Amino acid sequence: MEYVRIAEQFVTETSPSRREVVILGSTGSIGTQAIDVITRNPDRFRVVGLAAGGGRAGLLAEQASALGAEAVAVADPAAATEVADRLREQGSRAEVLSGAEGVAELAAWPCDVVLNGITGALGLESTLAALRAGRLLALANKESLIIGGPLVREAAQPGQIIPVDSEHFALAQCFPRVSTDALTSLAQGQVDARLEEVRRLVITASGGPFRGRSRAELSEVTPAEALAHPTWSMGPVITVNSATLVNKGLEVIEAHLLFDVPFDRIEVVVHPQSVIHSMVEFVDGSTLAQASPPSMLIPIAYGIGWPHRVTEAAPAVDWTKAHNWTFEPLDAEAFPAVGLACDVGAAGGTAPAVYNAANEEAVAAFLDKRLAFPAIVDTVAQVVSEHQQPDAGAAASLADVYAADEWARIRARELISRTA
Repeated sequence: MEYVRIAEQFVTETSPSRREVVILGSTGSIGTQAIDVITRNPDRFRVVGLAAGGGRAGLLAEQASALGAEAVAVADPAAATEVADRLREQGSRAEVLSGAEGVAELAAWPCDVVLNGITGALGLESTLAALRAGRLLALANKESLIIGGPLVREAAQPGQIIPVDSEHFALAQCFPRVSTDALTSLAQGQVDARLEEVRRLVITASGGPFRGRSRAELSEVTPAEALAHPTWSMGPVITVNSATLVNKGLEVIEAHLLFDVPFDRIEVVVHPQSVIHSMVEFVDGSTLAQASPPSMLIPIAYGIGWPHRVTEAAPAVDWTKAHNWTFEPLDAEAFPAVGLACDVGAAGGTAPAVYNAANEEAVAAFLDKRLAFPAIVDTVAQVVSEHQQPDAGAAASLADVYAADEWARIRARELISRTA
């Protein structure tokens, strides 16, 4: 549990103090919810920087102007000009950075915490920039950890990464502590993982909109159906990943990297109500679970406010009402993405980058109605099977990761073109 341990150099206050925050991906689902938490708690947080792709230039400019951001980064250089013009019109003096390098520069901006809510592999450079600059990183961009695993782990110091994914946020709270005074033990960096006492991690999955369907029944599903998630409101790529369970496969790899638990001790179970976000089972037969309604507001608030909780971040479970929570085994035949992810994670190296890149290309083709739903994971599996790792025994470099990412995208597009 080294990478979620809080060290004194990152958390020194004994009570909540006002934190300066940089939000990467501010116009997306994670970013807009983070701004909701921050604006409801002006005594706890102040936004100093915002970054986004540029597809919603007007919203980005409005956010920066309303929050008084010092700097704004726009990944699309063409959109950066529009954002700058809109900011001037609104009287904002925010510095405007552009391109991927501008987003990475903002990730290292002077602040207390960086929330990385960028979607996809594009978040890797920003994750590394924030870590190397010594910023506390609230990580919602799981892909950067997954594809750059050893690189991210090498750059991260103990206590520097706080997981914002609801599942890993849950797992981090279920590990035992050496003290019953959790705040004191966390502030002193005394988290006691005692992995020998942990039998397994249980990661819950909603099952998505197609839970219970056979593989044959999935062949005719449409993008509109895949985007109609029963419990979560997310961006299109993550929503489709939830429908295929690729997202859950990525989360298994993420859990392995964050908590150093072997893949054979990580299990996925389907929990449609999405109230139990994950569990830690111990060798004595006991299990600790974290429960909250299906809202990302709580994990986001936890990430940017760590180690102090944010009051009324979101409504709690109403324990005065009756509830029915169900748990089901994963149908690995209809949804093979999790098993494939375990193989990829165990292979390590650049294999996770290939898995992620091929999936991003396949999801784009599915949303464009050029690929059938089951063919998303089939395409990923084929690309993964053809991938050749760099020199055996050598650690993957950033160049290796990007080369694997590019190769996987090209190969995936070739395979997709044959099915179109």
